[in-house]
Amino acid sequence: MTEPRIASNSANSGASEIFYISPLIRITLLLLYLVLTVPLPFLSNFTHSAIPASWLGWGLAIGFVFLYGALSDRVIIDDQGISLVYPRWFPTFFRKGWSLPWQDIQALKPRITGQGGIVYYFVSKKSDQAYLLPMRVVGFARLVQRVQERTGIDTSDVRPLAQPWMYLILLVFTLLMLAIDSWTIYTALTLTH
Repeated sequence: MTEPRIASNSANSGASEIFYISPLIRITLLLLYLVLTVPLPFLSNFTHSAIPASWLGWGLAIGFVFLYGALSDRVIIDDQGISLVYPRWFPTFFRKGWSLPWQDIQALKPRITGQGGIVYYFVSKKSDQAYLLPMRVVGFARLVQRVQERTGIDTSDVRPLAQPWMYLILLVFTLLMLAIDSWTIYTALTLTH
Protein backbone atom coordinates (compact mmCIF):
# COMPACT_ATOMS: atom_id res chain seq x y z
CA MET A 1 0.00 0.00 0.00
CA THR A 2 1.16 3.49 -0.66
CA GLU A 3 1.81 6.15 1.93
CA PRO A 4 -0.68 9.01 2.30
CA ARG A 5 -0.08 12.09 0.23
CA ILE A 6 1.19 15.19 1.96
CA ALA A 7 -0.17 18.46 0.66
CA SER A 8 0.80 21.93 1.71
CA ASN A 9 -1.89 24.00 3.31
CA SER A 10 -1.85 27.65 2.31
CA ALA A 11 -3.92 28.64 5.35
CA ASN A 12 -1.15 27.83 7.77
CA SER A 13 2.58 27.29 7.82
CA GLY A 14 2.40 23.54 8.42
CA ALA A 15 1.60 20.73 6.05
CA SER A 16 -1.59 18.75 5.79
CA GLU A 17 -1.57 15.00 5.53
CA ILE A 18 -4.37 13.50 3.47
CA PHE A 19 -5.35 9.87 3.96
CA TYR A 20 -7.48 8.37 1.19
CA ILE A 21 -9.63 5.27 1.39
CA SER A 22 -7.77 2.10 0.48
CA PRO A 23 -7.96 1.32 -3.26
CA LEU A 24 -8.45 -2.37 -2.42
CA ILE A 25 -11.55 -1.54 -0.38
CA ARG A 26 -12.91 0.94 -2.91
CA ILE A 27 -12.42 -1.36 -5.93
CA THR A 28 -13.82 -4.39 -4.12
CA LEU A 29 -16.98 -2.62 -2.95
CA LEU A 30 -17.62 -0.90 -6.30
CA LEU A 31 -17.10 -4.17 -8.18
CA LEU A 32 -19.37 -6.00 -5.72
CA TYR A 33 -22.10 -3.42 -6.40
CA LEU A 34 -21.70 -3.95 -10.13
CA VAL A 35 -21.81 -7.76 -10.01
CA LEU A 36 -24.90 -7.68 -7.81
CA THR A 37 -26.82 -5.21 -9.95
CA VAL A 38 -25.68 -5.22 -13.61
CA PRO A 39 -27.60 -8.40 -14.57
CA LEU A 40 -30.91 -6.93 -13.37
CA PRO A 41 -31.77 -4.85 -16.50
CA PHE A 42 -30.94 -7.82 -18.73
CA LEU A 43 -33.07 -10.15 -16.64
CA SER A 44 -35.85 -7.56 -16.64
CA ASN A 45 -35.93 -7.64 -20.43
CA PHE A 46 -35.70 -11.42 -20.53
CA THR A 47 -38.59 -11.92 -18.09
CA HIS A 48 -40.67 -9.02 -19.49
CA SER A 49 -40.81 -7.46 -16.04
CA ALA A 50 -43.23 -4.64 -15.25
CA ILE A 51 -40.23 -2.42 -14.47
CA PRO A 52 -38.54 -1.35 -17.72
CA ALA A 53 -34.87 -2.25 -18.09
CA SER A 54 -34.03 1.39 -18.86
CA TRP A 55 -35.42 2.48 -15.48
CA LEU A 56 -33.36 -0.15 -13.74
CA GLY A 57 -30.29 0.88 -15.71
CA TRP A 58 -30.67 4.54 -14.75
CA GLY A 59 -31.39 3.70 -11.13
CA LEU A 60 -28.36 1.45 -10.90
CA ALA A 61 -26.13 4.09 -12.54
CA ILE A 62 -27.30 6.71 -10.03
CA GLY A 63 -26.70 4.23 -7.20
CA PHE A 64 -23.17 3.62 -8.47
CA VAL A 65 -22.43 7.36 -8.48
CA PHE A 66 -23.65 7.69 -4.88
CA LEU A 67 -21.62 4.67 -3.78
CA TYR A 68 -18.57 6.11 -5.51
CA GLY A 69 -19.11 9.39 -3.64
CA ALA A 70 -19.52 7.62 -0.31
CA LEU A 71 -16.24 5.78 -0.95
CA SER A 72 -14.42 9.03 -1.84
CA ASP A 73 -14.04 10.32 1.70
CA ARG A 74 -10.62 11.36 2.93
CA VAL A 75 -9.11 12.24 6.27
CA ILE A 76 -7.15 15.48 6.54
CA ILE A 77 -4.78 16.11 9.42
CA ASP A 78 -3.15 19.49 9.93
CA ASP A 79 -1.94 21.70 12.78
CA GLN A 80 -5.51 22.65 13.76
CA GLY A 81 -7.15 19.23 13.88
CA ILE A 82 -8.55 16.24 12.05
CA SER A 83 -11.30 16.33 9.42
CA LEU A 84 -13.29 13.83 7.41
CA VAL A 85 -14.37 15.34 4.09
CA TYR A 86 -16.31 14.17 1.05
CA PRO A 87 -16.14 15.54 -2.50
CA ARG A 88 -18.02 18.81 -3.02
CA TRP A 89 -20.39 17.22 -5.52
CA PHE A 90 -21.54 14.61 -3.01
CA PRO A 91 -24.83 15.61 -1.32
CA THR A 92 -24.40 16.30 2.41
CA PHE A 93 -27.79 14.82 3.26
CA PHE A 94 -26.35 11.35 2.47
CA ARG A 95 -23.13 11.68 4.43
CA LYS A 96 -21.71 14.63 6.29
CA GLY A 97 -18.09 15.15 7.00
CA TRP A 98 -16.80 16.50 10.27
CA SER A 99 -13.92 18.49 11.70
CA LEU A 100 -12.51 18.32 15.19
CA PRO A 101 -9.78 20.58 16.63
CA TRP A 102 -7.01 18.74 18.48
CA GLN A 103 -7.64 20.59 21.74
CA ASP A 104 -11.31 19.48 21.72
CA ILE A 105 -10.50 15.76 21.61
CA GLN A 106 -11.03 14.31 25.07
CA ALA A 107 -10.66 10.58 24.38
CA LEU A 108 -10.78 7.81 21.81
CA LYS A 109 -13.45 5.33 22.97
CA PRO A 110 -13.89 1.79 21.62
CA ARG A 111 -17.35 0.45 20.79
CA ILE A 112 -18.29 -3.11 19.87
CA THR A 113 -20.16 -3.47 16.57
CA GLY A 114 -23.11 -5.77 16.01
CA GLN A 115 -20.76 -8.27 14.35
CA GLY A 116 -18.35 -8.29 17.30
CA GLY A 117 -15.68 -5.99 15.86
CA ILE A 118 -14.37 -2.86 17.54
CA VAL A 119 -14.62 0.67 16.18
CA TYR A 120 -13.31 3.83 17.81
CA TYR A 121 -14.95 7.20 18.33
CA PHE A 122 -13.42 10.55 19.17
CA VAL A 123 -15.14 12.07 22.19
CA SER A 124 -15.24 15.85 22.14
CA LYS A 125 -14.93 18.08 25.20
CA LYS A 126 -17.35 20.65 23.76
CA SER A 127 -20.12 18.43 22.42
CA ASP A 128 -22.02 15.25 23.18
CA GLN A 129 -21.44 14.06 19.63
CA ALA A 130 -18.89 11.30 18.93
CA TYR A 131 -16.87 11.14 15.71
CA LEU A 132 -16.03 7.79 14.12
CA LEU A 133 -12.32 7.22 13.55
CA PRO A 134 -12.00 6.31 9.83
CA MET A 135 -10.45 2.86 9.59
CA ARG A 136 -10.45 2.13 5.85
CA VAL A 137 -7.68 4.56 4.91
CA VAL A 138 -4.29 3.82 3.45
CA GLY A 139 -1.72 4.39 6.17
CA PHE A 140 -4.05 3.71 9.10
CA ALA A 141 -1.13 3.03 11.48
CA ARG A 142 0.37 6.38 10.54
CA LEU A 143 -2.99 8.09 11.06
CA VAL A 144 -3.36 6.78 14.62
CA GLN A 145 0.28 7.68 15.29
CA ARG A 146 -0.48 11.27 14.28
CA VAL A 147 -3.54 11.27 16.55
CA GLN A 148 -1.41 10.08 19.45
CA GLU A 149 1.26 12.72 18.74
CA ARG A 150 -1.31 15.54 18.63
CA THR A 151 -3.57 14.49 21.50
CA GLY A 152 -1.42 12.39 23.82
CA ILE A 153 -4.06 9.62 23.74
CA ASP A 154 -2.56 6.11 23.82
CA THR A 155 -3.43 4.48 20.49
CA SER A 156 -1.25 1.38 20.86
CA ASP A 157 -4.30 -0.93 21.01
CA VAL A 158 -6.15 0.68 18.07
CA ARG A 159 -6.38 -1.72 15.13
CA PRO A 160 -8.39 -1.47 11.90
CA LEU A 161 -11.77 -3.22 11.91
CA ALA A 162 -11.10 -5.25 8.74
CA GLN A 163 -7.75 -6.57 7.60
CA PRO A 164 -6.66 -6.43 3.93
CA TRP A 165 -6.92 -10.22 3.57
CA MET A 166 -10.66 -9.98 4.28
CA TYR A 167 -11.14 -7.66 1.33
CA LEU A 168 -8.92 -9.88 -0.84
CA ILE A 169 -11.19 -12.84 -0.10
CA LEU A 170 -14.25 -10.70 -0.89
CA LEU A 171 -12.58 -9.57 -4.14
CA VAL A 172 -11.91 -13.19 -5.19
CA PHE A 173 -15.54 -14.16 -4.61
CA THR A 174 -16.69 -11.00 -6.38
CA LEU A 175 -14.63 -11.96 -9.43
CA LEU A 176 -16.21 -15.44 -9.36
CA MET A 177 -19.63 -13.78 -9.28
CA LEU A 178 -18.54 -11.65 -12.25
CA ALA A 179 -17.97 -14.84 -14.26
CA ILE A 180 -21.47 -16.04 -13.34
CA ASP A 181 -22.90 -12.62 -14.24
CA SER A 182 -21.24 -12.77 -17.64
CA TRP A 183 -22.88 -16.14 -18.29
CA THR A 184 -26.25 -14.81 -17.05
CA ILE A 185 -26.10 -11.74 -19.29
CA TYR A 186 -25.00 -13.84 -22.28
CA THR A 187 -27.88 -16.25 -21.67
CA ALA A 188 -30.42 -13.43 -21.30
CA LEU A 189 -29.25 -11.86 -24.56
CA THR A 190 -29.08 -15.04 -26.66
CA LEU A 191 -32.08 -17.09 -25.52
CA THR A 192 -35.47 -16.27 -26.87
CA HIS A 193 -38.24 -16.15 -24.31
